[in-house]
Amino acid sequence: MTQKSESDSMPHSEIIARSSLYQEFLAEREEILKHKWLESEKAGYDIGFERALLDWIRRHRDKWRASRKD
Repeated sequence: MTQKSESDSMPHSEIIARSSLYQEFLAEREEILKHKWLESEKAGYDIGFERALLDWIRRHRDKWRASRKD
């Protein structure tokens, strides 16, 4: 007889939602969206997600990740 783990009884979507990797992805996405909003306001037009993503990675990602490890 095998024992069921907690993850066996949870729906797949709930397992993903509880994942620390997924939580980190959501937090990073939120920061990118904030950056997109701020930079779009400065530019006077929507700069788009891809431009905001690349700019945020280049300018902020390393410091943001380091601050999350503290």
